[in-house]
Amino acid sequence: MDRLGPLQLFVAVAEAGSFSAAARRLALGPVQASATIARLERELGVRLFERSTRRLRMTEAGEQWLPHARQLLAAWAEGEAALRAAAGDGQPLTGRLRVSLPSDLGRQHLWRWMEDFIAAEPDTPDARLQLELRLSDRLADLLQEPVDYAVRYGEPADSRLVALPLAPGNRRVLCASPAYVARHGAPQTPDELYDHHCLRFVLGDSVHGRWRFTGPAGETRSVDVSGPRVADNGGLVREWALAGLGLAYKSALDVASDLAAGRLLALLPGWTGEPAPLHWMTVGRHGLTPAVRRLAQALRERCSQTLATLPGG
Repeated sequence: MDRLGPLQLFVAVAEAGSFSAAARRLALGPVQASATIARLERELGVRLFERSTRRLRMTEAGEQWLPHARQLLAAWAEGEAALRAAAGDGQPLTGRLRVSLPSDLGRQHLWRWMEDFIAAEPDTPDARLQLELRLSDRLADLLQEPVDYAVRYGEPADSRLVALPLAPGNRRVLCASPAYVARHGAPQTPDELYDHHCLRFVLGDSVHGRWRFTGPAGETRSVDVSGPRVADNGGLVREWALAGLGLAYKSALDVASDLAAGRLLALLPGWTGEPAPLHWMTVGRHGLTPAVRRLAQALRERCSQTLATLPGG
């Protein structure tokens, strides 16, 4: 284990491009991280990184050592997985579980579903599991931020991320409150969105203002919408829609209970919203223990049950 820690840190620094980001990811202090890498360099007899006040660059020796370090970590993880498999996959969640969740779905459902899973796990004393949840709609960078897992909509953009599908068939739904429809009418085609107040959402660093739909004959239509309200929190966009302040283009998972209860109405009959698959993401496979895989499977089942409540679902 004394050898494994420096290897994990070396790979984390190589991937993150900085000591501080890697230290946050592994819950270490920056000074401790720097000293650990220095000790590893002394043991190997080479410099792995060139350091300056402005940047950190991997040396040629570091580039050569990186694939071997990854292989060693992967072999360790595979060995652990083999031991767990031989002992059965009933090991409970233990240690620290740091997860980034989307704000709306996380606050509405995901935290409860995770607590239900934890409560149902056999032999899982609270003292053996430390759960840290971060609710944010920013695209959590698992290489930079102090989280181990992220639940996010969309396909992972980074090839280093491993994604377990939670709701692969989920889509966006155009919706509004009955009060808004009574005042402003319901659009019948995507082009009519130009005449409506559209509640836009900040996704990453930009406003998600181009809404895409697929028509009855398979045709596609993209509309650059506008409106007086923009938020970087998906839950607030849903609250605005419930208050009758405009049209929302939300994940079906986010609004399934509101649609089922009639608090929101699905609009544009015959038109399908763009895909919004939900995934459980992590860096590499070493963190996908049997317990974490069971948790992801439990979340997938709850997502499926929620989508089944949609009108026509």
